[in-house]
Amino acid sequence: MLDANIKTQLKAYLEKVTQPIEIVASLDAGDKSREMQGLLRDLAELSDKITVTESRDDGNRKPSFSLNRKGGDIGVRFAGLPMGHEFTSLILALLQVGGHPPKAEADVIEQIRNLEGKFEFETYISLSCHNCPEVVQALNLMAVINPNIRHTMIDGALFQGEVEQRQIMAVPTVFLNGEHFGQGRMELGEILAKIDTGASKRAAEKMAAKEAFDVLVVGGGPAGAAAAIYAARKGIRTGIVAERFGGQVMDTLGIENFISVNYTEGPKLVASLEEHVKQYEVDVMNLQRVAAIVPGDLAEVKLENGAALKAKTVILATGARWREMNVPGEKEYRGKGVAYCPHCDGPLFKGKRVAVVGGGNSGVEAAIDLAGVVSHVTLLEFADKLRADAVLQKKLFSLPNVTVLTNAQTTEVTGTDKVNGLVYKDRVSGESKRIDLEGIFVQIGLLPNTDFLKGTVELSKFGEIVVDAKGQTSVPGVFAAGDCTTVPYKQIIIAMGEGAKASLSAFDHLIRTSVEA
Repeated sequence: MLDANIKTQLKAYLEKVTQPIEIVASLDAGDKSREMQGLLRDLAELSDKITVTESRDDGNRKPSFSLNRKGGDIGVRFAGLPMGHEFTSLILALLQVGGHPPKAEADVIEQIRNLEGKFEFETYISLSCHNCPEVVQALNLMAVINPNIRHTMIDGALFQGEVEQRQIMAVPTVFLNGEHFGQGRMELGEILAKIDTGASKRAAEKMAAKEAFDVLVVGGGPAGAAAAIYAARKGIRTGIVAERFGGQVMDTLGIENFISVNYTEGPKLVASLEEHVKQYEVDVMNLQRVAAIVPGDLAEVKLENGAALKAKTVILATGARWREMNVPGEKEYRGKGVAYCPHCDGPLFKGKRVAVVGGGNSGVEAAIDLAGVVSHVTLLEFADKLRADAVLQKKLFSLPNVTVLTNAQTTEVTGTDKVNGLVYKDRVSGESKRIDLEGIFVQIGLLPNTDFLKGTVELSKFGEIVVDAKGQTSVPGVFAAGDCTTVPYKQIIIAMGEGAKASLSAFDHLIRTSVEA
């Protein structure tokens, strides 16, 4: 099942296991069960601390397997083969069940250990989803620490009957005790905040007591991380407050234009950014949404949890989000056929008919990827021609199961309990037409995350923060960088440079105002 190179690497990891691991496999006569059998036998051969037993009539999903510590009560189960992006989830689960200390803060571990009640989590994933592993790994960790918590990872492509029955059309989708709990990427802190009702209040009290920052960065994407690093290197008090560290880069799969790095993936780049930030004395306050900013000699950054942070200078690096079509039916069927990540959710539409809205690079790339999974793709572009690079268009038009419609304005998403079609207007004839399909992937660009700044700093007609050549906004002491600003070309490498520039400008502002004072 595993090649020699992977076995060598895995054997080195498994040397960190200190306690015996018992794997119990639930199998049937299918091909996937035989593959799972091969995988588990390979694992047992790589460590004398791993034993594998097989069961055929235990009532569990088949194929699946559980991990337990000898004499323990750990509720970690994988329904399906945890390969692809989930292979790391398997390795971490083996290490944690085998006694290797988890990489989590002591207070977080204590919070998990003290959770009361019974929590039965089920997470539906696809092996091509780069957002799913973080959810799987967080819930596995919780199940290892607290015996009242159980977690099962379920490969949606393998258990299609459950996917249809539960109407799952986006991954990751999490159920808790049989009820829908959440959808999309969730960090450990987010999950804990949802089930530990007192967590938000405790976090607010802790943040409200913090001293004023010299530089407070709002946003934890490439621009925010760069700004924080440059500020901290000056030896001044620096903080980051972010709704999600990494921002939209966490949702990006292949990155091939980050200079000096031939290829990387969004989550890997974010992990490197976070590691770099932690090399300095930066106070990172993750999973916190900013509600408002009150400018002044000492700016006040108000959070939705009720806390308020003080700062001498503020750098806004709030990034952008997927642009929505804003047509009837889009919000109603989000997660029920309307999706924004073809890599994550594409496998759930295997053999079905889908549409991609948007003819830029992201839209054409999505259509190409989906064409290898679904039965047919219809790409709709508002303009009279596609805007994607020529090499991508050539590939797209070579695919037999793709139809391209230009001058097509999407006007409605239709459905009953889930998407069943799309209505568009032919912009040449004016005629309204309908397409029968099961999925719609929206790829029409980005919107800046600046709604909370209206009336505070100057915004362009597109909602971008207006900045000068030094990253200064219309408010003294408030700077901005990255995709939320008027700086053209929204690219990771440009955002990093702009973050560094805004930080240097903030430091210069601090020096000048202190001299004037």
